[in-house]
This record gives sequence, structure tokens and C-alpha cells, in this order.
Amino acid sequence: MANGSKPRLSVAKRAVSAGPSPQLGSRPSRAEAEEAVRTLLRWAGDDPQREGLRDTPARVARAYEDWFSGYADDPEGYLARTFEEVHGYDEMVVLRDIRFESHCEHHLAPIIGRVHIGYLPDSKVVGISKLARVVDAYARRLQVQERMNAQIANCIQHVLEPKGVAVVIEASHQCMTTRGVHKPGVVMVTSTMLGAFREDARTRREFLNMIGNPVSGERS
Repeated sequence: MANGSKPRLSVAKRAVSAGPSPQLGSRPSRAEAEEAVRTLLRWAGDDPQREGLRDTPARVARAYEDWFSGYADDPEGYLARTFEEVHGYDEMVVLRDIRFESHCEHHLAPIIGRVHIGYLPDSKVVGISKLARVVDAYARRLQVQERMNAQIANCIQHVLEPKGVAVVIEASHQCMTTRGVHKPGVVMVTSTMLGAFREDARTRREFLNMIGNPVSGERS
């Protein structure tokens, strides 16, 4: 910062969350979850008591705690601490190639890809690692790509109140590549453009050029 000044931190006041976790009834116990895995193993035609599968139910339960840890996260909370003294910076902020791993809510199959985020600050910016945490908070839930795309964009818009937000997701869906039509190499691209990115074609084009324009298939 100029003259050795330090940026002033601000804690945003948050209203209703842009992406609350669903309200569930009583959560099954770990023992019930593991028994459900044993049932699926038997249904698949194997013996959950044989040596190689004996510990599988516990391993699957632990994996689910990791894969779906986003239900316990508050994405807006990651953006609550912002920097307001940015010495007049009002140009685009872009964070590209944020890798994520999610799971399709239809088949529980992995969705693996990258998220590109851009926003035009109005009066405050946020630490870039917080944007990556927002991505993970939504990715580590059962998802469809279109909804996840909108959730990330709306969360940033709601908390930071920038002049605009752009989010593009490129992802491979294992529910399509390893089952059903079996089409490996297919990448789904979705986008959400808010504010200036939606209203101004030049701003939108600048963002797409900065991330390599996945919409047209061109990569820098």
C-alpha cells in the first residue's frame, strides 16, 4: 500500500444466506450410514463381510464426511471480512482455474472441473483465497452445475455488492463419462453474468478473454 498504510478491514453485515444448507430431519447415525453401505454392497452382489470389504462401510462414511462437508459451511461467512481501502482500484478482479470436486445429485457421480470468477469492485475487495473457499463450500454438496454456478455468483454479489459478477464453470461429469452414454472428454460449460458483466458486452468480453474464453474453446 502507498505510504505504508494498511488496508482497513470491514466485516459485512449479512442477511439471509444466498445458499443455505437444506433443513433436514434427524440425521442418521454413523452406524446406520455404515449399514446402508453394507446393504448396497450386498445388492451389488458382493459379501460385505469378506476381508477386502469389511472396513469399506466405515471408509465410505468418512469419505462422505469429506465430500459433503460443504453442508456445514457458510459461504457468505467467508466473504464477511473485506478490504475497503484499495486506493481507488475499480478494475476487474479475476481468479481463474479454481479446481473443484463435486458430486452429481442424480447419480452421486463425481463432477470435476474448474471455476473462473471475476468481479468489478465498488468499494471493497476480498482476499482471493476466500473466493476459492466459497467455491468449495458449494461444490462439497450434492449439486447440478447450473445451480452451483448461480449460487457462487449470487453469494459474491449479495455480500460484496460489486458493480458486477461473472462466474464460468467448466466441468466433466462422470455420470455421463462412466455410465449411460459413456462419452469421455466431454466438458460442460456454464456461466452466470450479473450487473456490468451482463449489461456491458465489452466488460463481458474482457472477462472471457482473461480466462481464455472457454465459451469459444480458445485457451491462452
